[in-house]
Amino acid sequence: MGNAASMVAVVVVLLVRAQGGCRYALGMEDGTIPDSDITASSAWSDSTEAKHGRLSTGEGDGAWCPAGAVFPSASEYLQVDLRSLHFLALVGTQGRHADGHGREFARSYRLRYSRDGRTWITWKDRWGQEVVSGNENTYDVVLKDLGPPIVARYVRFYPLADRVMSVCLRVELYGCLWNDGLLVYTAPVGHVMHLSGSPVYLNDSTYDGSVESGVQFGGLGQLFDGVLGGNDFTETKELRVWPGYDYLGWSREALGQGSVDIEFHFEKTRSFHTMQVHSNNRHTQGVRVFSKVDCQFKPGLLLPWSSPPLSLAVPLEDLKDPSSRPISLPLGGRPAQILRCQFAFADRWMLISEISFYSGTNSLFSSVLSLLPSLVPPEPPTTNPMMDNTGNSTLSGERGRGRGGGKRERTFPLITAILIGCLVGIILLLLTVIAVILWRQYWKKILGKVMEEGFQHDFQNARLSQLFHPSLHSSIPPFATSSLLPLPPGCGMDLEKGLPPTQEEPPPYPDAPPYPALSPPFPASVPHYAEADIVSLQGVSGNNTYAVPALTSTSPTAADCTPLPELPRHCLVFKEKLGEGQFGEVHLCEIESPQELPNLEFPFNVRKGRPLLVAVKILRPDASKNARNDFLKEGKILSRLKDPNIIRLLGVCVSSDPLCMVTEYMESGDLNQYLSHRVLLDKTGPTHNTPTISYPALIAMASQIASGMKFLSSLNFVHRDLATRNCLRPIKIADFGMSRNLYAGDYYRIQGRAVLPIRWMAWECILMGKFTTASDVWAFGVTLWEMLSVCQEQPYSNLTDEQVIDNAGEFFRDHGRQVYLSRPDVCPQGLYDLMLSCWNRDCKLRPSFAHIHSFLTEDAMNMV
Repeated sequence: MGNAASMVAVVVVLLVRAQGGCRYALGMEDGTIPDSDITASSAWSDSTEAKHGRLSTGEGDGAWCPAGAVFPSASEYLQVDLRSLHFLALVGTQGRHADGHGREFARSYRLRYSRDGRTWITWKDRWGQEVVSGNENTYDVVLKDLGPPIVARYVRFYPLADRVMSVCLRVELYGCLWNDGLLVYTAPVGHVMHLSGSPVYLNDSTYDGSVESGVQFGGLGQLFDGVLGGNDFTETKELRVWPGYDYLGWSREALGQGSVDIEFHFEKTRSFHTMQVHSNNRHTQGVRVFSKVDCQFKPGLLLPWSSPPLSLAVPLEDLKDPSSRPISLPLGGRPAQILRCQFAFADRWMLISEISFYSGTNSLFSSVLSLLPSLVPPEPPTTNPMMDNTGNSTLSGERGRGRGGGKRERTFPLITAILIGCLVGIILLLLTVIAVILWRQYWKKILGKVMEEGFQHDFQNARLSQLFHPSLHSSIPPFATSSLLPLPPGCGMDLEKGLPPTQEEPPPYPDAPPYPALSPPFPASVPHYAEADIVSLQGVSGNNTYAVPALTSTSPTAADCTPLPELPRHCLVFKEKLGEGQFGEVHLCEIESPQELPNLEFPFNVRKGRPLLVAVKILRPDASKNARNDFLKEGKILSRLKDPNIIRLLGVCVSSDPLCMVTEYMESGDLNQYLSHRVLLDKTGPTHNTPTISYPALIAMASQIASGMKFLSSLNFVHRDLATRNCLRPIKIADFGMSRNLYAGDYYRIQGRAVLPIRWMAWECILMGKFTTASDVWAFGVTLWEMLSVCQEQPYSNLTDEQVIDNAGEFFRDHGRQVYLSRPDVCPQGLYDLMLSCWNRDCKLRPSFAHIHSFLTEDAMNMV
C-alpha cells in the first residue's frame, strides 16, 4: 500500500512541477469558480460587476469595469479566490467586446497574489518586471506564461493605463492544485561566485518572502519552480538572464559553517517517503553534490522535533561525473509538518536547482482515495483547449496497466476492504469529535450561567466585544467550572462598580514563595479600565496599540497635547515596507535633509548631509471614518510619549491622503532578532564563533524596558502588547510587532477577526478582556523570560494556543493546576522570583514598574 501511495504521489508531483502538465483552466470561463469567489475594488454598474469578469463570456455588459480611473492610481483590481492553494503557470485576459458594442480593454496590468489573504505579493517576471502586457483589442484572448509561476489562493488583476481612459477586463487562470502542500521554505541567501573575474549570481531571484540577517524566510522561490538547471551552471535556460540563474548556491567559506540548513513548512502533516534534490556537480570548479543530509521532523507547529534525526549519506561512486543529477533520499514515511534538513558540503560550493518531496497526507484514507482515479477512468475532456496531453497520457498509462489481465480483480477487493475500514474509522472519529464539542459547549453554558449570576453587572460594563467578537459566550474558553472561586478585586473587575466584597481572599498559587521584597501591592487607586473607561484605538498595525484613560477637559495631561507637527510629504523617500496591518502599512523611509525641517518634534544628532531613517505608518485611503478618527487620536496619544525608552512621534502628514505618522526608527532592529542570534556568555568565555551577550547586558536592557514602562504607567497608559519583538535597539518600546509577517505565529486569531498575543497576556485579559498596568506587568515578566532564554523559543512552546487559553482558566479556578513558564537555565532564582511575582493570580499583588525598575538596577545586576 505504501508503494502504491508513493507511486501516485510521484505522478502528482510530476504533474504539478512540469509546467507543461499544469496548465488547466481553473474555472472562470466554465463557471467552476462561483460568483461569490470573484470580487473587485469597485464596479461601474451592476452589469459590469466582478462576476462578469469571466473570459470569453458575455454576461451583463460583457466584462468587469471598475468605477474609478486606473490612471494614475492603479488601485482598482479584480480578485479571484481559488479556495485552496494552486500552482499557476498561465493567465489569460480579454477586453469588453459585448457583441461589437464594447470598446474597453487593458493594454497592461499588474498581478498581486496571496496565500493567506493577508500578505500580498506583487508578481515579477524573471527579469524583475512587474507590468504584464495585455490586450490590443476587445475580443482577442491574450495568454501570458508566468515565469516564475505562482503558488497562491488569491489572485488580483490591477489594470493599468498610460492616460485617463476607461478599461474593462475578463480573465482566466490556468494551473493545477498545489498538491505539494508546501507553504514556505527558509534558507540562507545565495552567494556570488567569481569565475575568471566574472560574477556568477547564485541567488534565489524569484523568492517571494523576506530577507533578514542573511536568511530568506516566509516565501517560495526557485527551489520549487519546476525548472531544472543544466550541467554548466553558468549557462541558463532563460534568455537575457545572468549566469547562475537556474541555481541557488552557497560557498562554505562565505556561509561560515559546514552545512546549508533549509527548513520546509507544509500546510498540514504529511508522510514523507522520498526527497529528491537536483544538484550540480561541476567539481572542476569546486562544486560538488552534498556528502550527507541530516533531517529533523516536526509533526506539528507547536510539537517538539521527533528524535532521532534521520542521517543519510550520499553514494559517492559516480561523483567524478560533472553532470548535474537528481539525488533521491529515502525519508522512511516519517510524518511531519515542518522538515529541517542540513546538507553537508563536500567541496567549496554547493548548488541546488530543485527540491521535490514525494509524500502523502498522513492518512491511509487519503492514500486510498488517491488511488481511486487509477481504477475508475474519468470522463474525457471535451471543450477545454488548454488541457495538456502529457498529463492525461501519464494517468491513462497507469489506468491501462490497472486493467490488464486479472490484476485489477485481485487488487480491487483489497482496496474496497481497506476503504470500508477507513470509512468506519472516520465515522467513529467524527462521532468522538462531535461528543467532545457537545461536552465543551455544555461546560461553556455552565460557565456563562455562573458568570451571569455572579458577575452580571460587571460583564455588561466590560463589553468584551472589543476583543472577542461577536459575543462573550462564543469566545470565553469552555472551562469546567463546577466550583468557581471569586475573582480577586481589581483583576478584571472595576473597583468603582461596587461589587459585593469577597468573603475570603483566594490564596496565591500553591507553594508560592513569599515576596515581601519583590511584590509590593499596588496602591488602592491603581487604574484599571474596562472598554467604557478608556480610549481604545484600533491602530494602523492592527492592534490596540495603547489603551489610555478617556481625557476630560480637566485632565492634567489634556493640556499637554500640543498641535502635531505637519511634515512635508515630499521629504519622505520610500525605502522598503516593514509590515502590514489591518488598516494600513508601516514603511521604512528616509528624510534626506532633516536639519532643513525646523518643525520636527525634537532635534537629531545627525551629521549634515546624512539622511535620517524613519518609520512611517500609513493609513489606507479606503479606511473607514472610524479608522481615520482613531488614526488621528493615536497620533495625539503618541505625541505625549516623550521618554528616552519609548519610540517618539516626529510628525504627521494629515493635510491630504493618505494619512501618515512619522516615528523614530532604530537601524539595529528589534530585540527578539538580536537575542535569537546570540548565546549567553558564561564564566568560561566563548567556545565558538556564535555572537554572545553577557548577563549584565541583558539586565541593563531589561532595566531600560522597565524604565519605559514606568513612564507609560505614570500616565496610566496600557501598552497591551509588550514583548521583545516590540522593543527596538537601542531599547525603545514600539508597537510594530503585529504588523510583521515574521511574528504572525505569536498572535492568536479570534474567529478570523482580532489577533491577540495570548502567550504574553495575563489570565484576566484572556478571559475578561480587561487590560491594566498590572496586565502589562504580567507581559513584562514574559518578556524578561524571553530575554533570559535568549529568545530561543516561544513562551509555552510545549502548549498549543488552545492549551494556553485553558491554562488561563486554571489561573481563574486557582486549583493549583496552572502552568508557569519554567526558570531559564541561566536565570538566578531571585530574578525568577521576580517573574513569578509578575504572574501572580491577584493583580494587586504584582509589583509596580517602579519597583521592578529599582530591583533590576540595584539588586539583579549582582545576581549570577
